[in-house]
Amino acid sequence: MSNEPGLSQGEPLPPVAADPGNAHLPGPASEVKFTRAAALWTSLIIGFLILIVLMVFITQNTASTPFTFLGWHWDLPLGVAILLAAVCGGLITALVSAARMFQLRRAAKKNLEAARGR
Repeated sequence: MSNEPGLSQGEPLPPVAADPGNAHLPGPASEVKFTRAAALWTSLIIGFLILIVLMVFITQNTASTPFTFLGWHWDLPLGVAILLAAVCGGLITALVSAARMFQLRRAAKKNLEAARGR
């Protein structure tokens, strides 16, 4: 039952006029947006999970394996060798990407100078 006289059970309560005394109360919660900090935390968590998987892989593959490259011969644990190969591949990719970015920046500067010279 409602405490309001004159209202039946199925009727909604009338809207309450805005009270200036309640102006300090927050309004309805807005949707939280994806920020750079959230992206940073997400990437850190994913990076740590990958690191844990790599550490488990390396500790499980400790058998020493002989390697030969361009006449060099050495023995390394298999997990460490695969990790080094992945790191070298990432470095080569970063170098190629940096060269391409440099090339695109140089082309953009030339195009900008050509557009200004007209």
